[in-house]
Amino acid sequence: MQQFTPILLGSDINVYGMARSFHEAYGIKVQAWGASTLAPTRYSKIVDIEVHPGFTEDPEFIKVMREKIKEYKKHPEPVILISCGDGYSELLAKHKQELEEAFIVPYIDYALLEKLISKEGFYEVCEEYGLLYPKTKIITMSAYKDGSYADVPFPFPVALKPEDPVSWLDVQFEGRKKAFVIKDLDEFKDIVGKIYTNGYKEDLILQDFIPGDDSNMRVLNAYVDKNHQVKMMCLGHPLLEDPDPIAIGNYMVIAPDYDEKLYQTVQAFLEKINYTGMANFDIKYDVRDGQYKFFEINLRQGRSSFYVTLNGYNLAKWYVEDYVEDSLKDQPVVYGNQDPAKHKLWLGVPDKIFEQYAVDSLAKKEALALLRAGKVGTTVFYKPDMNVKRWLLMTHMYHNYYKDYQKYFKVNKEQYFEKKK
Repeated sequence: MQQFTPILLGSDINVYGMARSFHEAYGIKVQAWGASTLAPTRYSKIVDIEVHPGFTEDPEFIKVMREKIKEYKKHPEPVILISCGDGYSELLAKHKQELEEAFIVPYIDYALLEKLISKEGFYEVCEEYGLLYPKTKIITMSAYKDGSYADVPFPFPVALKPEDPVSWLDVQFEGRKKAFVIKDLDEFKDIVGKIYTNGYKEDLILQDFIPGDDSNMRVLNAYVDKNHQVKMMCLGHPLLEDPDPIAIGNYMVIAPDYDEKLYQTVQAFLEKINYTGMANFDIKYDVRDGQYKFFEINLRQGRSSFYVTLNGYNLAKWYVEDYVEDSLKDQPVVYGNQDPAKHKLWLGVPDKIFEQYAVDSLAKKEALALLRAGKVGTTVFYKPDMNVKRWLLMTHMYHNYYKDYQKYFKVNKEQYFEKKK
């Protein structure tokens, strides 16, 4: 087959999942460019991290990339840039035209990205194309100053999150979280006050809290080819999330799932908006009306998306078949996870944490059956890439989750959910 060079942007678990996907499919070692080396990619033989301090934003990003354009402009084989973080997706779209002088950049144009990357913009697009989302109120800094923000149109508890996650990284105060579930008006006023008096200036997203535990969530990864046709969708059923305040919402256990109607809804949406590349949706099932509500779209594969490769839909192959072999256009759409006999459970935490903290349900029972049958996998424990240093580091990383769940689960998760019997 034709040779190619994939280059991943970042160094986190998302990068390792993509590097492992390329290694499993093609037996190759890949490069990754990032601002630092994070634990999931350390001591690895399948990915080389090239560190460029400040690489996560301009001007350093485009400064480095202009040097890379010179280096790769006459490269004899296709070079594919693959984002493994929201910031990199935005930078690739912003500089797409210039980067395409040397690289394949399988991402949407910046104008569409600006709409979709903003939660406000995404909900406007949802409204236009008939995608359901939670009832939402936008809170501005001016509304906080004039007091009108305190008019909460939804019953408590309510969900609150920053509209701009990049600006949010610089905001620090006691009780800060990635997202909040707020139990009453006093707590709401207290948190909004802390947010706007500690440096945050952008909008906040206030939403009707969709009841239910983590197992009401769904995650859907899709690949859309260069002709804007959906070629693969793989639905996951998260059964446990990270309770750490800075990582709330990150999926830690995902079982494969299948829903034909949901697949059709997402396929129609992505094709109508002329999407291209990998997309990752966070969705929650609302028991009150029996409908799925869309929270957001990530313009890249998710950090836990190795569950897709694990279940037989290798994340790397779509890029290669689309841009290197040019064979994807003639292939039918793959609607993932139709055969339960092939299902595998993805774990991002030790199995004992899953057994202890995931709410009891039929889905948990089925997941435990997969676990007992050995139909299970992780992103980072990869036998062909294991050595003593890496095994010790990954084991330590997993073991740390015991402390996180003991410390944070009850206060950040359990109190808002009715226990299923």
